[in-house]
Amino acid sequence: MTWQVMPDYESHGAAREAFEWSFPEEYSPATDCLRKHDPDRTALVDAPTGEHYTFGDLDDASGRLAAALADLGVEPGDRVGVVAPQRPETPLAHIACWKLGAVTVPMTTLFGQDALSYRLDDASARVVVFDPAVGDDLAAASANCPDLETAIELSASPWYVGERDPPEAGSFDCDRRAYGALVEGREPREPRVASADTRSAIMYTSGSTGPPKGVLHSHALWAGRAAAAYNFFDGGLAPGEVCWTPADWAWGSALGGLLLGSWHHGATVVAAPMQGFEPAPAYELLAEYGVTRALAPPTALRMLMNGDPGAYDLALETVAAAGEPLTPEILEWADEAFDDLAVNEYYGQTELNLVVANASRWFDPKPGSMGRALPGYEVAVLDRESREPLPPGELGEIAVKPDDRRVFFEEYWNRPEATAAKRHGDWCLTGDLARRDGDGHLFFESRDDDVIITAGYRVGPLEVERVLLDHPAVEQAGVVGVPDDTRGQVIKAFVELAPGERGDDELRETLRERARDRLAAYEYPREIEFVDALPKTASGKIRRVELRERERE
Repeated sequence: MTWQVMPDYESHGAAREAFEWSFPEEYSPATDCLRKHDPDRTALVDAPTGEHYTFGDLDDASGRLAAALADLGVEPGDRVGVVAPQRPETPLAHIACWKLGAVTVPMTTLFGQDALSYRLDDASARVVVFDPAVGDDLAAASANCPDLETAIELSASPWYVGERDPPEAGSFDCDRRAYGALVEGREPREPRVASADTRSAIMYTSGSTGPPKGVLHSHALWAGRAAAAYNFFDGGLAPGEVCWTPADWAWGSALGGLLLGSWHHGATVVAAPMQGFEPAPAYELLAEYGVTRALAPPTALRMLMNGDPGAYDLALETVAAAGEPLTPEILEWADEAFDDLAVNEYYGQTELNLVVANASRWFDPKPGSMGRALPGYEVAVLDRESREPLPPGELGEIAVKPDDRRVFFEEYWNRPEATAAKRHGDWCLTGDLARRDGDGHLFFESRDDDVIITAGYRVGPLEVERVLLDHPAVEQAGVVGVPDDTRGQVIKAFVELAPGERGDDELRETLRERARDRLAAYEYPREIEFVDALPKTASGKIRRVELRERERE
């Protein structure tokens, strides 16, 4: 494939000039990430069990799961939810679906029942593969998912053994099966013929002006993420490299850029789910497995600054960072704490690809900049009214034009009007505001909507507000992001109480727990302020911009 940017290009300009998207007639991530490699080479190391899995092991295991899914009636185009942490079955579930031509719906185990039921129902998922940690929430969610027929529960024992018999049905409103018993003894199913245009995944946005939107992508997405990863890892993805991220594999950058991107280039990935991120265990893992390339949100890097990297024998060469702006003190710390460590910020969106990045082998990163346009994309800053490109230094909306539209999203699932609004001619509009300097570096300023970026996660205020409003003591609620030294922003809720109700610490904790249980662990409001009245527009909508301004003052 001619789209891969090779390391012999001496400059960023030369790489952009020579780059070309050229997909073969038949293309599948199942073949691209597994089958083209030496089947005896290690693809995955499962840190909790110490097990090593080769590319051949994963190809065989995903083929057996594909056969099981086919027997359950999964057909090309059907949607299958995947709710699992960093464990080998997570990519196996995705690849098994792609071998059948099915579409996966990645979801984090941090989601509660409301978040799970909304996404599974909106996607009309027929099957969901899930980790036992979300069993109770998923059981409750299944009652609101009429199209859901089967829930496949992963085992707490090593991935290739599973349990012999299905667990009890419990409170699921669908058939509940055990993964181990389902795949045992099956012959692997051969992949269905696919192309770069074959539908591949629906990934959900955070939702700012409405419910989260399902973003439909084709297989070309994963090739685009692999190309980007090659560049923001400074051309350092190849057999022998070891890659890791603390981020959930449901996150598009972690799944596409780190996991599948590493496998595209033949590198080894370490699976190491973390219950809370702490510097010492992270450094120990980096040292034990000889990790050379890591992907981490700036929040995690700020936490690593509290540890002592000099106490460990580290092989780390490049760290890629995204999800929130990378602050200058992180770059200064990396220069002082490591002999030769490149920290490259990059930028993309659920709808787009990873389109802007710093690449230290081509140019020195500018503090505060998220980089330049990667090969394969034209990036501009547009005036928000005229939609004309702005000169350097002017604030406007980031817009992206790909050389091949297939590496961008196909549509918002069942939302044609929202799809049309995302585009202006050949440009894809991001809703992010930035400035561009004379050298093409982009400097992120803010979102053009109410999305909150906390610890790298994007959170739409409406989902949080709806959960708060379900409590009888709450009359109105407005949710915004407020500055935080560690997480960039934290979620704050301004709550107007119903007549006769009293705001106190007990109610605060009740509302926090309500949001944590029903949404995601990162979506609950860490701060809650009770107010007499919320600012509203003439039509009665909460003026979040005024709440943010009030907080700044």
